[in-house]
Amino acid sequence: MKTVLWSDLTPDEKLKILKRPEVLQSDELRLKVQELKLQVKNQGDKAVRELTKRFDQVELDSFKVSKPEVQSAYQAVDSEFLSAIQTAIKNIESFHKAQQQTEISVETMPGVECKQVVRPIEKVGLYVPGGTAPLPSTVMMLAMPAQIAGCSLKVMCTPPRPDGTVDPHILVAADMCKVDEVYKVGGVQAIAAMAYGTTSISKVDKIFGPGNSWVTEAKSQVSLDPKGASIDMPAGPSEVMVVADSTASPESVAADLLSQAEHGADSQVVLVTNSISLIEDVEFNIRKFCNSLKRTELIKQSLKHAVFIEASDFEFIEIINMYAPEHLILNTKNCEELVDKVNNAGSIFVGPWSPESVGDYASGTNHVLPTYGYAKVFGGVNLDSFMKKITVQKLSEQGLNNIAPSVLKLAETEGLDAHALAVKVRLKKDV
Repeated sequence: MKTVLWSDLTPDEKLKILKRPEVLQSDELRLKVQELKLQVKNQGDKAVRELTKRFDQVELDSFKVSKPEVQSAYQAVDSEFLSAIQTAIKNIESFHKAQQQTEISVETMPGVECKQVVRPIEKVGLYVPGGTAPLPSTVMMLAMPAQIAGCSLKVMCTPPRPDGTVDPHILVAADMCKVDEVYKVGGVQAIAAMAYGTTSISKVDKIFGPGNSWVTEAKSQVSLDPKGASIDMPAGPSEVMVVADSTASPESVAADLLSQAEHGADSQVVLVTNSISLIEDVEFNIRKFCNSLKRTELIKQSLKHAVFIEASDFEFIEIINMYAPEHLILNTKNCEELVDKVNNAGSIFVGPWSPESVGDYASGTNHVLPTYGYAKVFGGVNLDSFMKKITVQKLSEQGLNNIAPSVLKLAETEGLDAHALAVKVRLKKDV
């Protein structure tokens, strides 16, 4: 773990110290993903079946999860899980329902009525990673807003386990969130199958969800193909920035950093504080907690990228907005005042009782967030992500007469005679 004094750094050194670990994005990766994507695009189910056998070591007769498999999943999970997921779904539903927008209508000038109406994206693809742990939380974060938005088809892909099944916790979450179709397909082949469609797997209009570098690259490539699908956002490895002062509990800060470090070896954790003694206490607690955790080796690799920054209170906001963290924890005496000054962050956790874990699971906010600095220009997944806004205008004869001089002059200025003609013929002006 690297410790620096912010005021000692030059502008270039500040940018360098906040640089994320390199994401695996090589020309070789791009070419391999392109090859796999085209294989699925051209060969459909045959390619998906071959790639699933190659990468997941599973031969599948059918990709789609059956109703009996869903029913069996309920028998495999315990009542405490069902209770936990019901609480999470309720909170996620409450928060995302509050984001619903109504139609707006404005008369911009007499006789000229302009409206904005909101419509759901019809067909959406939800990608839920497999990896080393099941992620029913990601199912909820994607499927609930899609359900509230009114998307007519919700397709989910998730990698199969070695025995060809899907983790029952994921299936239960998908069923409770009313996902229409669940497929045992992961990786590049899942993204390509949802983007282009196959005989078995439905084509979607937009793909959502996190994934490794292969999945991220595949999402990027299909989003650039007119025959592919749109995506939620670009993303990189997970990250957290904790801003804390001497009032913060070192144990809480250490636990917050570790909770993000356990996501993967390329995750990054950053501590910003005005207290050098807090840094020392946090380091002690990280060592104390680390060896008792299940993902100790992953955490140790991640902590190689960790940065601890000693800074004054006045420098906190500069550092936050420069880094633009996916997750930002404000554990300071004046944390409420800091919130108003933060421009760049995916999700903010305020005060000593707000660990990042609650946002990952059950507070109600969405955990699919911009990473790798994209919080400067992107927000996290929300109800709007599953919607589109359509503008509508309706003019009366008086309205067209009122606005015609402006339209005709601008059309003349741009040399677009047919634009002017469309107005003139209606008003029986010289044509």
